[in-house]
Amino acid sequence: MSSIPDPDNNLTGTLLCNRVTALRKKKKLTLDQLAAASGVSRSMLSQIERGQANPTLAVTFRIAQAFGVTIGELVDQPGVFNSIEVVSGDDPANLFRSDDRCHIRTLSPLHMERNIEFYEIRIAVAACLSSAPHFEGTKELLTITRGSARVISGDNCCDLAQGDSASYRGDLEHAIENCGHQELVCYLVVTNSQA
Repeated sequence: MSSIPDPDNNLTGTLLCNRVTALRKKKKLTLDQLAAASGVSRSMLSQIERGQANPTLAVTFRIAQAFGVTIGELVDQPGVFNSIEVVSGDDPANLFRSDDRCHIRTLSPLHMERNIEFYEIRIAVAACLSSAPHFEGTKELLTITRGSARVISGDNCCDLAQGDSASYRGDLEHAIENCGHQELVCYLVVTNSQA
């Protein structure tokens, strides 16, 4: 009995073959150098580049790591997919936290690289969102769209009103307090050069 070729698998294999070759040449790496960086044998890399191998997910992951890209970026064909990504407001997968004190919804695509994160935060009256220090070099930018807040970062604090923004260190203990008489609604951008 003959097997029926899977066109999606062939397309992915061709994309992987082309992307590995293109990225290796762009970074001016030999097969031996890529093998050393990825932990994947030179012969396997050669077979992948010639379209003669169907690597496992673990092998593909190691190659992607060696290039500093995600698996998705390694196999995506540039320009084929829509460049507009929508994060649906009613998708429960985007709820980071939801309780009677605080509601945090991520606004960043979930697969996005984690050196930048974007959140909508709603904090109940008299409640506080406290955070332990994040990675060294983390910064946060908070913008208040409704209510008023007190932002604390390390030994520093400031009060913010609707329309105000504050930038502060996220690599210290920090907190956002609702110090007003209505629900606090704000947007938070977290950047991390170490991620």
